[in-house]
Amino acid sequence: MLHELSIEDYAVVERLRVRFHPGLNLLTGETGSGKSIVVDALGLLLGGRASADMIRTGRDRARVSGVFEIGPAGAEILQNAGFDREDGDAELLLDREIQSNGKSRVYVNNRPASVALLRELAPHVGDIHGQHDQQLLFEAAAQMTMLDAFAQAAAPRAKVRDLFAKWKRIAAEIEALEHEDQEKLRLLDLWQFQRTEIEATDLQLAEDVDLDAERRVQLNAGRLLDAAGASFESLYESPQSALTLVRAAAKRFDELAKVDDQMAAMRQVIEPALIAIQDVAYSLRDYLGRLEANPARLEEIETRLEAIDKLKRKYGKSVAEILAFHEDVARKIAQVENAGERLEELKCERTKLAAAFESAAGELSALRKAAALDLSKRVERELKPLAMDRTVFRIEVEPTNWSETGADRVHFLVSPNAGEQPRPLDRVASGGELSRIALALKTCLIGGGSSPARTLVFDEIDTGIGGRAAEGVARRLKALAAENQVLCVTHLPQIACFADHHYRVGKFDRAGRTVADIEELDAAASTEEIGRMLSGQTLTPEALRHAAELQRAARA
Repeated sequence: MLHELSIEDYAVVERLRVRFHPGLNLLTGETGSGKSIVVDALGLLLGGRASADMIRTGRDRARVSGVFEIGPAGAEILQNAGFDREDGDAELLLDREIQSNGKSRVYVNNRPASVALLRELAPHVGDIHGQHDQQLLFEAAAQMTMLDAFAQAAAPRAKVRDLFAKWKRIAAEIEALEHEDQEKLRLLDLWQFQRTEIEATDLQLAEDVDLDAERRVQLNAGRLLDAAGASFESLYESPQSALTLVRAAAKRFDELAKVDDQMAAMRQVIEPALIAIQDVAYSLRDYLGRLEANPARLEEIETRLEAIDKLKRKYGKSVAEILAFHEDVARKIAQVENAGERLEELKCERTKLAAAFESAAGELSALRKAAALDLSKRVERELKPLAMDRTVFRIEVEPTNWSETGADRVHFLVSPNAGEQPRPLDRVASGGELSRIALALKTCLIGGGSSPARTLVFDEIDTGIGGRAAEGVARRLKALAAENQVLCVTHLPQIACFADHHYRVGKFDRAGRTVADIEELDAAASTEEIGRMLSGQTLTPEALRHAAELQRAARA
């Protein structure tokens, strides 16, 4: 339920705050007074689209906020979104700010949130029905959605949607396989040649790097032998080698240590040098033993590198890329070779999914047909007090092509006149009849258990009606208000007289600017407003008496 609505710098509203109450809250006022602005502002709090055009001229932002009371389902959504609330606290503060760049900021209980969260909360907070919603009655998709809501078919519809998506994906994969089969067969010979050519070379990862290093050694074998031999002689072989000289120094330190203990420490410092020189010398000796100029090996290396370079020119800049190319070609060959087997698997899976979809769609269709009979009877009952007591309303559920909504086509058919064949709404329903049918449907959907009690907003539900039909609409709104908070914008005194709480919306000039405001009326002011609606600009005593009579009749 909506407790309070605040609007700042929105359209022609400068600043207003209005409290709403349980029951039937009716908004009246002259045409163009700004009644629908209140409804539009409330729509923003339910996740409606924001636009910079909504901002009052001369201001850089607009703001709408509302205080609501929500039930357990809405509280669970908030908790899942990370908005913890104290136990027993059913109050919800929604705040939306529209900036001059068209973007908006959302706050839930004074914490930043998203428009998506507002839209998720909307079904548990309020429901706005305007003239645009009446036009939706002409759309087959909207008619199916309403029927499914009445049938409480969310779970079976979700199952059908999931099965259809899987079936469609498998069908698309089968089509792609069959379409690509000929092209892949044409490429198969090329892929097999490429695989054979790479495999024949028997490449090893980083082999080209190792071979290139060995090639450099073979090309410089003479220089390496000379340099390594000279180094070995200087370190070990020569009578004046480093090892001989350091050993002689070590022996002298041994003699000195016998006389002076300090020399023993110096002797220890020399020991690692002796070991290091000896290790390097042995390594050089081994290196010289392995190193030799081998023209045959050099030719072998050159041939191998040339073969690798040939593959690089075709399949990649490195051995790693060539091996990756080989893996990709092998995978493609395997796909072609196994395509027939994979195709059979997919076709088998498609058949199973088709059977599962037909079964689920059949169950959904049966649920829709049963709900269609029930909803049709309820709508006809609801239309009787709305001065459409001879109206025939039918919901037709026909088979059609498979889709994510099942295998049904839904049509709302109506015959406002006795003896006429029911036809689609857009062919026979007038504006006033459409308003009453929309109200009847809304009442059935709410009363059918498909929606929890919440704030219901009707924007000019009285379009195109009057007299007995208007009174019927008013009584239906009054009945709805017994279990839901109802906000309704109306132009008709026959409806306004049923208000539990009456609000007047008007415009006035302030400092050369038009400003819209809203005022809650007491009993006397409400009678005057209804009298004005009856008589026009000049309020007459007769109009006041008539207004009072209408109010007494409404309370009877």
